[in-house]
Amino acid sequence: MPNDHFTNGRIFKEGGHTFTVKVLSCCPQTSNRMGKGNRLTFYIIVSMVVGIIVGYIVHVNASDAWIASFSKNIKLLSTIFIRLVQMIIAPLVFSTLVVGIAKLGDLKAVGRVGGKALLWFITASLASLLLGMLLVNVFKPGSYIDLSQADTEGVKDLMTKTSAFSLQNFVEHVVPKSVFEAMATNEILQIVVFSIFFGVAGAAMGDFARPLIKALDVTSHIILKMVNYVMNFAPLGVFGALSAVVAAKGLGIFQFYLIYFAYFLLGIAILWLLLIGVGYLILGARMKTLLQRIGGPLLIAFSTTSSEAVFPKLTEELERFGCRDRIVAFVLPLGYSFNLDGSMMYMTFASLAIAQAYGVQLDLATQLLMLVVLMLTSKGIAGVPRASLVVVLATCAMFDIPPEGVALILPIDHFCDMFRSMTNVVGNALATSVVSKWEGELAEA
Repeated sequence: MPNDHFTNGRIFKEGGHTFTVKVLSCCPQTSNRMGKGNRLTFYIIVSMVVGIIVGYIVHVNASDAWIASFSKNIKLLSTIFIRLVQMIIAPLVFSTLVVGIAKLGDLKAVGRVGGKALLWFITASLASLLLGMLLVNVFKPGSYIDLSQADTEGVKDLMTKTSAFSLQNFVEHVVPKSVFEAMATNEILQIVVFSIFFGVAGAAMGDFARPLIKALDVTSHIILKMVNYVMNFAPLGVFGALSAVVAAKGLGIFQFYLIYFAYFLLGIAILWLLLIGVGYLILGARMKTLLQRIGGPLLIAFSTTSSEAVFPKLTEELERFGCRDRIVAFVLPLGYSFNLDGSMMYMTFASLAIAQAYGVQLDLATQLLMLVVLMLTSKGIAGVPRASLVVVLATCAMFDIPPEGVALILPIDHFCDMFRSMTNVVGNALATSVVSKWEGELAEA
C-alpha cells in the first residue's frame, strides 16, 4: 500500500456492529488536529494578552462611569460565546447519551463483563469527583478572585434558594414533565433522565431501533463538530471577559490563574498516584509495562487535548499488552463515555472554584448534589477538546452560579485540558486492563 497512510487494519465487533480500526503510521489527521489546536491556543493567548492590555489601559485612564459602561458593553462578546455553548447543550447530551446506552445492547446480556466495568467506572468517577471537591474546599483557589460586587443580587437569590432546598425541589429538578420543556430551558439533569430511558428502550428493541440509533449517532457527531465550530469564538469570549474584568478590577485578578492552575496540577498528580497505586495492587509489576505501552497515546492526547484522537492506537496497544480483543472492544468504547476521570475531577474543581470566585457559599449537601449531577451529566459528553466546559457551564446554570465564570477560566483551560485528556487515557487503559484481569483473560506479555 504505497499510497496508503494506514499500515494496520483490525476488525472488532460491538453490540452487533462491525468496526474496522486502522492504526496510523503517518498520521495526517492527528497532525491536522494538533495544528488546529495549536492555532486556537495561539489565538486564545493573543486574545488574553490584548484583553489584559486593553482592560488595564481603561482601568488606569478612564473614569469610573466610563469603566462601568465599557465593561458592560465589551462583556457582550463573552455573552455571545456563552450563549453559543448553551445552544448545543441539550442536543449534545441527548444524542451522545442515547447512543452510548444503546450500544450496551440488552442489559441482561451485558452480564459479568459489563457489571465489572460499570463497577470500576462508578468507583473511579466518585473518587475523581470527590478529589476535586476536596481540593477546592481545602485550598479555595476561587477565593483569590473577588467578583462578588458584579453579581450581589444573584448571590442573595442563590442563598435563598439554597436554604430552601428540599426533596420536592430535587425531584422537580430530576424528573421531567416534558422533554421539550427540559430542552428549551436547558434542564440538563432532566434531559439525562429522559435520555437514559430512551437509550435503554432503544437497546431493548434491538434491530428494529437500529436505524434511529444510527441516525442519533450521526447527529451526535454533527453536534460534536459544532462544538469545534463554537470553540472558534473562544478568543472573542476571552477578550471580552478579560477586558471587562481587568478594566473593573485591575491586574490583581491574575493571581487567581497562577494559583488555580497550580492546584489543578496538584489534583491531577494525586489522581495519577491513586490510579497507578490501584493499578499496582491489581496488575502488579505489569502496571509499569502498561504505562510504557500507552506512552505514545498519552503524548498524542496531551498534544491534541483529545483522548478520542488516540482511540485506534490505544486499542492496538492494549491488545499488545495482553488484553483480550473482545474485552477491549467492549470496555474501551464504554470508558470513553462513562470513565473520564481527569475531566470529572476538573468539572468539580472548576464548578466549585467558580462559585468561590463569585462568593457563592455552597453547603456540603449542595456540593454533594452537584457531584451527583456531574456524575450523570459527564456520561453524555464524549472525550473531545474542552467538552468539559459544556458540563461545567450547564452545572453552574443549574445551581445559579454566574456562567461568566466559565469564560474567566477559559484562557488556561487549554492547558488544563492537556493534562486531563492524558488522565482520561490512563483511566480508560487501566479500566480495560483491570476488567481483563478480573475475567482471567489478561495474557502474559
